[in-house]
Amino acid sequence: MNIAIILAGGSGSRLGGDLPKQFLEVAGRTIIEHTIDVFDTCSLVDEIAVVSRQDFINEVERIVADNHFSKVRRVLPGGKERYHSSLSALQAYKDDADNLLFHDAVRPLVSHRIIADCIAALERYRAVNVAVPTTDTIVQVDDDNCIVGVPPRKYLRNSQTPQCFKRGVIAQAYQLALQDPGFTTTDDCGVVRRYLPNEPVFVVNGENTNLKLTYKEDLFLFEHLLKSRILNSSLQ
Repeated sequence: MNIAIILAGGSGSRLGGDLPKQFLEVAGRTIIEHTIDVFDTCSLVDEIAVVSRQDFINEVERIVADNHFSKVRRVLPGGKERYHSSLSALQAYKDDADNLLFHDAVRPLVSHRIIADCIAALERYRAVNVAVPTTDTIVQVDDDNCIVGVPPRKYLRNSQTPQCFKRGVIAQAYQLALQDPGFTTTDDCGVVRRYLPNEPVFVVNGENTNLKLTYKEDLFLFEHLLKSRILNSSLQ
């Protein structure tokens, strides 16, 4: 099965206010509604699970019911760190042959093309990332903030989501990671790279519009891009 895991456990503190950013309303719907809708309307996705903060589980369940999101079968509790949300999904799904697509709830403009390419890549690879070429020159600095390296830009990418795996691979990577007392991570592909170094992670081409809503300015850009997408769809 192709199972989308919507990671909605973040606090959204950089946007300010008490409401997590995935529950902010843009263009008549909350951000998480926009995101779930993309996966719910994708014919290749069989099932959706939403991982939420414990205190917002009832709100997520209400959103799912009000929108009649037919593919959302589970609303799972997350944890303090992002990887706790990934672990919650791994505990809920036990079939190692399943494809798990971990996606940020605050990337509501992911396209069906990206999702389809990820699922197709999982026919050959067991770990898949989404990324776009880096447009800025990246510099590496030391503890004194002095440049120690300038990696060639043609090999650099800005990572996006979904990050996709055969369930057995990401489960094995986390099993090893949790035995490491120094374990820290910000993304699932990083866990695979560190603890299963011989497992190739294929990169699917992302899109610049597949942005993560982090700051207030991003909300205005999202609304503009959303309106443009709706307009283009109506003209086709």
